[in-house]
Amino acid sequence: MTDRQPLSTEPYKGVHDYFPEDWRRVTAVFEVIRRTLRSYAFEEYQASPLERAEIYESKTSEEIVNQQTYTFVDRGDRRVTLRPEMTPTLARMVSAKRNEAAFPLRWFSIGNRFRYERPQKGRSREFYQADVDIVGIKDARAEGEAVVMAYEILRALGATDADFRIRINSRSLINAAGDALGLSPERITEYLSLIDRKDKMPADEFETARAVFRKDGVDPLELIEARTNEVVTAEYEKLEALIAGFKERGMENVEFDPTIARGFLYYTGLVFEVYDTNPENPRALLGGGRYDGLVALFGGDPIPAVGFAIGIETLMDFLATHDLLPKTAPAAHVFIGTPQESDIAPAQALATTLRAQGLNVLVHVSGKALGDQVKEAVKRGIPFFFAYGENEAKTGNLKLKELATSTEDVVSEDELVSVITR
Repeated sequence: MTDRQPLSTEPYKGVHDYFPEDWRRVTAVFEVIRRTLRSYAFEEYQASPLERAEIYESKTSEEIVNQQTYTFVDRGDRRVTLRPEMTPTLARMVSAKRNEAAFPLRWFSIGNRFRYERPQKGRSREFYQADVDIVGIKDARAEGEAVVMAYEILRALGATDADFRIRINSRSLINAAGDALGLSPERITEYLSLIDRKDKMPADEFETARAVFRKDGVDPLELIEARTNEVVTAEYEKLEALIAGFKERGMENVEFDPTIARGFLYYTGLVFEVYDTNPENPRALLGGGRYDGLVALFGGDPIPAVGFAIGIETLMDFLATHDLLPKTAPAAHVFIGTPQESDIAPAQALATTLRAQGLNVLVHVSGKALGDQVKEAVKRGIPFFFAYGENEAKTGNLKLKELATSTEDVVSEDELVSVITR
């Protein structure tokens, strides 16, 4: 005997347990994302969630590095971080294959990421994310395709253009405005960080912080709005042309937003985020941009790249808000009941035949009464049930019960698959 208290069934704070019915819905969303990306010839990759800590410390957001990473020293005295994002890992992998890969690369990855932050709706300490990247194209065609892919994924999930807005900006535009005002690169970085935190700050606090970046009463955002500087105007016109191209494609929900900055330090050009139009779900669904210098951190010449990431939790909130959550099926199409223990082997043999024809089949093997077997099938959400005893094995005729309606029909073994899948 022991006095030890039972362990808690609660998960670690800030993470989710996905029970089968929940995980089915999430993986159904994953599959829509995969199918959409593969239709545009994107290839899936994967990597370990463990990375050397230094790959985040040079170009990732200071807030993430200093406050949100899970970093530890392993038994080999190496500093290791559970990945808070995928882009540095992608850059490392691309650099490792830069002499043999067929550029441009069109890669995507779906997996878990880790950040130590205050848990709240749509934000957890472990979260799943889909990352999509185009590597090796230096002009606006890459930005255009990245934004189109974000749009196509949401449309494939059932969203209409009225359900979301795509807001785009450019780090090059903000940098040009900062340069025109005489701000140093370090001050421009501070300004970008401020803009990125704008929605998390009270309006008066933001305005106070913004004031220190003004020159002759104008800060970079106000200079962008006025467009009185030639270089700033040229950068703005690039975005204007990109937006016009989206409009020609029929994407009427793309707009310029000079306050989109993105927190990561590695962005070098276009940045964009997608927002739900429903005020009940105000967080960004996804975001990304151009990061031309990241691959070069691992050696060699810079390789241009554009990418974005979709947080699955915020995406699921979006789908729920718009009644777009996918309908999912239970693991099995049919439950085969076994009246006697001697019926299990013949039922398993029939199940093997049915599985070869595309059905998912559960065979009862634990000796419950048939009535309890039916209750089990109902509890599992399995749509069809039939018992397979000596008589059924001899005649080949089955009493197939549709559990949702309690209707029962006699069908032959040969008809079974077509009846269940009709």
